[in-house]
Amino acid sequence: MAKSVPVHCPTCGREHPYTPPTYPCACGAPLTLPVSPGSVPRPVAHRTWRNGWVAVRCGGCGRQGQWPRPEFDCSCGAVVQLPVDSAAPAGGAGTEGLAGARRTTRPDFRPVAIRTERDAVTAAQRYLRWLGFAQVRRPDRPTGPAGTGLVDLLANGLVVRVDPTTLPTTTRDVECLWLHALAEDATGVCFSLAGYTTEARSRADDCRLPLFVMDLTGAPRALNACAEELVGRR
Repeated sequence: MAKSVPVHCPTCGREHPYTPPTYPCACGAPLTLPVSPGSVPRPVAHRTWRNGWVAVRCGGCGRQGQWPRPEFDCSCGAVVQLPVDSAAPAGGAGTEGLAGARRTTRPDFRPVAIRTERDAVTAAQRYLRWLGFAQVRRPDRPTGPAGTGLVDLLANGLVVRVDPTTLPTTTRDVECLWLHALAEDATGVCFSLAGYTTEARSRADDCRLPLFVMDLTGAPRALNACAEELVGRR
């Protein structure tokens, strides 16, 4: 497992432990982005395709690839980008034997890069199928309160919202999804590309609604305990 590094939020000054993301290289080795301890993060004011990616070389095969620049959502509401040591080869989260042990239970997830809103829904759909949910599909017509198209995916026991916008998902979005899930006797699950407001995260915890964030490679990450429980049950 990748080691956590301390991160100081430039907005509130608090220190948080942060575990750098790990992605599957084309050679099959797990690649952990080399985030330097003590590096100074930058607040995310405006996202662009160029500043959202960083070039990192795989320590296993030597290939250099483009990977999403790691971000951290502070509890104060700030979203910051973390500097990556591009000159350092990215090592794996453990040995190749550990990667092989993971494959005995589930093959490595292969994300799809997100360039459009439709790509974001496809990425969430593939992730849920990878977790083992059956019949993950798009609704035949818009669903949700007043036909707002709130629900983007359906699965056995799940109603799923995918927010591909560049603004954090709001409390209203979380509450609407939760109410719709109650009406369907299902679990509401939310995926967001830009993260969530502090109030939305707190409300989701109160409602026990799983929250995931996605980066531009299409790799979702569990953001709260409910999401981690959902992943752990599959």
